Amino acid sequence: MANTPQARKRIRRNEKRSDINTARVSRIRGYVKKVEAAIEGGDKKAAEEALKVAQPELARGVSRGVLHKNTASRKMSRLSKRVAAL
Repeated sequence: MANTPQARKRIRRNEKRSDINTARVSRIRGYVKKVEAAIEGGDKKAAEEALKVAQPELARGVSRGVLHKNTASRKMSRLSKRVAAL
C-alpha cells in the first residue's frame, strides 16, 4: 500500500486517467467497427463516410497517447485498402 502522500495521489490520478483512456480507446473502437460493418454490408458510400470520421479519431488517439502511431497508421491503411476494394 502507498505510504507517502505523493504515492497516494499518484494512485488516485492513475485511476482517473485509466478511466479516461479506456473510454477513448473504446470510442475509437466504435468508429472502426462502424467502418467494418459498412464494409461487411458492401456499402461503399457508407464505408467511405465512416472512414472519414474514423481517421481523425485514430489520429486523436495517437496525439492523446492511447494508441501507438504505427498501430493507428496500420489500422487506417488496412481499412482504406478494404474500402477501396469494394
